[in-house]
Amino acid sequence: SIRTIETYCKCFDLFIKYCRKDARKINKNDIKCFLDYLISRKSAGSTLNVYLNSIKFFYEQVLNKKLTLKIKFSKRPKQMPVFLTKEEVLKLIDNIENKKHKLMIRLIYSAGLRVSELVHLKAKDLEIDKNYGWVRKGKGNKDRMFIIAEAVKNDLTGLTKEKENEDYLFEGRNGHLTPRSIQEIIKKANKKAGIKKRIHPHTLRHSFATHLIEKGYGVSSVQSLLGHSSLDTTMVYVHMTAPKMINVKSPLD
Repeated sequence: SIRTIETYCKCFDLFIKYCRKDARKINKNDIKCFLDYLISRKSAGSTLNVYLNSIKFFYEQVLNKKLTLKIKFSKRPKQMPVFLTKEEVLKLIDNIENKKHKLMIRLIYSAGLRVSELVHLKAKDLEIDKNYGWVRKGKGNKDRMFIIAEAVKNDLTGLTKEKENEDYLFEGRNGHLTPRSIQEIIKKANKKAGIKKRIHPHTLRHSFATHLIEKGYGVSSVQSLLGHSSLDTTMVYVHMTAPKMINVKSPLD
């Protein structure tokens, strides 16, 4: 993916700058010294794995050299994602004054979109009369369907009337909006709402999934709406819901 390309280039560039050598003359010891340097800076195991993978990719796929360096760093323990209650979601949205900004945040939450998916939506991706839209080339380069809530249909209809098929739904100065601009909208609204949680656009996606599970929708349905390849990824939202919401009673009762 584009993001992986950017990450690998950035990691490998730092590696080359650290070694101060021609890439073809670098050996295993240089790689180990670089990884020790990252460890000394308290880099996480998952970060070290990305650096190592970028270096291995370069030598194996670009220089066609076998790199037999078998090191695997431990990843950080997985933490439960933060999500908002339904009341907190409404409070957040109510504290956004700009109508277009409010629509963007309502759409992220109501459809469980990633922020990158929202900013790349085009007018042609929406089937408003059929209550669904399409994410084109989302994470993993996959297309997927998302639901359009009744509550946002009128606003989306009004917005798309002004646009051609290829126009971005939410335009910025140089085409589509940046994820950073969405982050700022949420940060500002969160402060005004006085919500005591550290949230970002993905928090609304977590909230969407958690609230669907709480309403009794099946994990496989939620998996499809989120575009997860593995059911295990979706299962985290089952663990986040209150036991009474998923009809679980203690065996003592």
